[in-house]
Amino acid sequence: MLVLGPEQTAEALPFAALIEAIAAMFGGDCIMPVRHHHGVAVPGLADATLLLMPAWVAGAYIGLKLVSVFPDNYQQGLPAIHGSYLLSSGKTGEMLAVIDGGELTARRTAAASALAARYLARDDAETMLVVGTGRLSLNLIQAHATTRPLKRFQVWGRSLANAEKTAEAARAMGFDTVACTDIEAAARHADVISCATLSENPLIRGAWLKPGAHLDLIGAFKPSMRESDDEAVRRADIYVDTREGALAEAGDIVQPLMSGVIAETDIRGSLAELVSGAVAGRRSADSITLFKSVGAALEDLAGAILAYETVSGPRKAG
Repeated sequence: MLVLGPEQTAEALPFAALIEAIAAMFGGDCIMPVRHHHGVAVPGLADATLLLMPAWVAGAYIGLKLVSVFPDNYQQGLPAIHGSYLLSSGKTGEMLAVIDGGELTARRTAAASALAARYLARDDAETMLVVGTGRLSLNLIQAHATTRPLKRFQVWGRSLANAEKTAEAARAMGFDTVACTDIEAAARHADVISCATLSENPLIRGAWLKPGAHLDLIGAFKPSMRESDDEAVRRADIYVDTREGALAEAGDIVQPLMSGVIAETDIRGSLAELVSGAVAGRRSADSITLFKSVGAALEDLAGAILAYETVSGPRKAG
């Protein structure tokens, strides 16, 4: 059985290949039950979340991701997200691989975000604002630069020191990146805004979005969480990774639906519909687009298969 740690997982999942693998999986016949989502009490700290995400392609592969999210881990200098991915043969059930779930999650999340931007961001997008300084921030810069000709990046976080650290790491990778303190000014200028936080309250205001902007919301994953305000969803053409996930878990969608700011019919399409061509993406150069992602198990399965086959070659089991 193959075991891939964080570094091996990252090496096996280059963004260009991962984006294409996820696109192919969205266009294929993956079975993806609704994920299990459980609150877990942590005495003296914020509640944690346990996520179980199964998916399979009949006769090929079966996958299950186990993820825990502990929001207060930052107090101990630890990542908020931990997890593992179990990949099995879809013919025999034989366990094929255990893959680092944190690295897989971060990279597939950024890749799905960049895949959506391929349909929703302007072709000539050059400036990007990353909101949040967690492990996803660098992945988002790398992934989006794969699908759009981005030249300049800004990073905003509640901690300027962490934003500076992220910007420095991005510069070491060759990206023109600076930390910023004025989120409004940065958002008003950005062609692409990508939020990856655990915020309970809106960080990006719709009034800040310039014509042609693309707003990418991937951090908040509970109905109580939110990264954008009502004006943002009101002004934008809305797309989601999956309708089922967004309508059940995405506060950026659920809250304005409940208050009547938007209707379900305002969700123009899902990522599968964009990939298949069933719905159109960006309508004009001045359109404001919004993509809300809460994560889909097929993205993990696509990444796990890619990592496994990259390291081991075509499947031998079954």
